[in-house]
Formats: sequence, C-alpha cells, structure tokens
Amino acid sequence: MNLLVVSTPLGPLGSGRGGGVELTLAGLVAGLLQRGHRITVLAAEGSVLPADCTAAQLWTCPGEPQLSVQHQGREALITMQADGLLARFWRRVLAEAPAAGFDAVLNLSYDWLPFWLTPTAPLPILHLVSMGSVTAAMDAVIAEVAAWDQRRLAFHTASQAADFALPQPPVLVGNGFDLSAYQFCAQPEPLLGWVGRVAPEKGLEDAAAAAARVGLPLAVWGLLEDQAYGEAVEASVPPGTLQWRGFLPTAQLQAELGRCLALLNTPKWNEAYGNVVVEAMACGVPVLAYSRGGPGELVQPGLNGWLVEADDVAALAQAVGQVERLDRSACRQWVAQHASRAVLAQRIEAWLKGALQP
Repeated sequence: MNLLVVSTPLGPLGSGRGGGVELTLAGLVAGLLQRGHRITVLAAEGSVLPADCTAAQLWTCPGEPQLSVQHQGREALITMQADGLLARFWRRVLAEAPAAGFDAVLNLSYDWLPFWLTPTAPLPILHLVSMGSVTAAMDAVIAEVAAWDQRRLAFHTASQAADFALPQPPVLVGNGFDLSAYQFCAQPEPLLGWVGRVAPEKGLEDAAAAAARVGLPLAVWGLLEDQAYGEAVEASVPPGTLQWRGFLPTAQLQAELGRCLALLNTPKWNEAYGNVVVEAMACGVPVLAYSRGGPGELVQPGLNGWLVEADDVAALAQAVGQVERLDRSACRQWVAQHASRAVLAQRIEAWLKGALQP
C-alpha cells in the first residue's frame, strides 16, 4: 500500500510535545516499511524521523501548534488558529494527497477536523484514535464516523474504546516497540521511576507520595508541561524524594529507566494505552499501576507487575514491597509477544485492508 500518515499538530516530531503519538508513529511507520509498504509522513516543520523510518518520505508544514484537547473543559468548543498546523495539515492532504496516488490517509491526531472530513474526503481517511473520551465534541464526531463506517476507526485498548458510542466491537491494535532499542537490565538499583508529561492528569503527586512512604527516591522523566504543578508536587514530599531527569530520547531514557526497581504508573484519567508501561517492561522493569485505562490491560498481575485500585496511594506503596517476587525477564518476554513493532504492523495492515474493502 501507499499510505500518508498524518502526525499530531501539537509540535514537531522529536520534540516530545506530541507525547505518546510520536512513539506510536515511529513504531507504526517502521513496522509498515519493513512489510514493504510505501509511507509518507506529514508533520510539523522541524520534525525529524527516527533512523529506522528514514525510508519514509517526510512532508512538513509551518504553523502554530494546535491546542491540546486534554487541557480543555468537557464542553470546550472546537478551536483552530488561522495559521495553525491543524488546518494547514488537512488543507495539504485535500489538495495534494489525491493526485499523489495514496491508497489511504492514516490520521494519528486526536482532533475534530480530520474526523469531520472523513465521510466527504476525496480519498479514504482512517483514524488510529490516540485518547479516550476528553470532550463532548470529540465524542460526538467519533460516534458520527463510527455510525457512518466504523471500519475507519481503530483503538489501542478495549478500555479506551469503551469510552465511545460504537455500534460494533472495536478494532484493537495495541502498540508496537523496537525491542532492539531497549536493553534488558537484570540488576536494578534502589530507585523507583515515573515517566510522562508533568501535568495534573498524569498523577505524579501520587507516585511521589508512594515513594516517600517507602523511603525510595523517584526518578521523573518527561516534559515539564506545568511548572507550577511540578513545584507543588516537589513541595509535597521530603527533599530529595524526586530526581528530575527531564525529557530524554528513547536511547537515553531506556538506559536510565532500566536501572529502576519498578515503574509507578498513576494516571488520573483513562489512558488509551500506556507507552511508558511497555517501555519499562522492555527493559525488564516491573510496573506498579492503577487499575485504570490501558495500563490496566497491559499489566498482568504477578507476571510483569501489580495492579492496585485507582488513586490508592497506600496500596501502591505496599505493592513496592512485592516487586522482588517478579521475574524481570518475564516483563521483557511479554513485550516481545504482545507489543513488538512486527505485531503492531501486522495488526495495522489487517485493519487497513479490511477497512479499504468495498
């Protein structure tokens, strides 16, 4: 197939502003290239494709980053800047994609415009939905596409898909990771880890409180999106509890993350998947997670981590004491079986072929 993959308009690829979508795009594109498909990526100006995706063609657009729906109220209106990336992305898709011979456009952005365009676009648009329910407007437009032709939609997990009004069982594709990029670490240090954008919906304060309870430092990796929130979390625990490591590329992140005794995953909302959960497991790091959203499907209690009731900090702290019962090699094996790039590419290919049938 000849596919155009449209990235998130939140910022350039490689900047970290796109969150998990950036990692998903890398795994998806690399996996499809390996299966012989032709791929073009449309992304923000300044984007850089990972080394194993350079066989893909890169189209870029200038413009202002789109506002993330994650940080807006449930009844927020749809907003698009006049010089915004979102409008420029889709103006270019409509103007150039039909003549370029693409079989389909694969949209990875969680934005209203591409979903609204889907029934009337001059070529097939399919969507890998990257988040659960956030705003009423997004819920409505996803439901409209599902009612028109649900084959155009795929989701990461059942928990995520359950947020939406779907007339048929959802297509679930999980996600895919390059295991060669993650080194297995058999001997951890007395250190807990947390990875994600530093913003209230990610629940860093709970992980910090659990780390303080057990007397272990917590290394924090990720883009500091909300400075005031980060400062408030640090003030809530004893000095030295938090080690701020910043946003790191995968190669550096996994080298540091692998040394952790466990990863704490504490989302305050319904995570669609949980990329950092799988990244930790790929290094052999067990995951202690709230039983909420996608991570609740990825963590297999007693095998690659433990699940506790959502928002129960005391239970999270208690689970730290159970980590040594887990086999770190089993964490790595689970990723190889369920979340490799090859597995993701096979699932995406099967979905696309089914959706493109008359």
